[in-house]
Amino acid sequence: MIEVHHSAVAEVPVDVAFDYIDDHRTVPDWMFGVVRFEPVSDQIHGLGAKFDATMRVGPKNLDSRVEIVEWDRNKAIVLSSISGFCTSSSWRFAELENEQTRLDVVFGYELPGGLAGRALGKLIEPIVGTAVRQTEQALRTQLVQLA
Repeated sequence: MIEVHHSAVAEVPVDVAFDYIDDHRTVPDWMFGVVRFEPVSDQIHGLGAKFDATMRVGPKNLDSRVEIVEWDRNKAIVLSSISGFCTSSSWRFAELENEQTRLDVVFGYELPGGLAGRALGKLIEPIVGTAVRQTEQALRTQLVQLA
């Protein structure tokens, strides 16, 4: 699994940041490349909630079904794929002074083997760093507008 780590500080209280990231409807607004993030069951929050996601990488769409495998209010949201493109994301929240929140994020993905994996790697790897930075910037912009 290839992992990308990133930390940032948002100028909002931890509960505002958590609630925004926990709302599946907002994910395409701030997550770079995500064009679809839809619940596949009645449960839309917390441990066990499942979503179908589509991420556009260059000309290719990557589909995944992800499940929340860790959920701790105002502390952590962790998603892992259960089918499709193998991906994971971990969001850790820390309350700071002056109503700020530190977000520690880990994005992970696994490429298939063989020629298909190498071709996909050539599409994904150059944009991963940019995607993480753009996701973080978009997320902070959206959060500041909520405050």
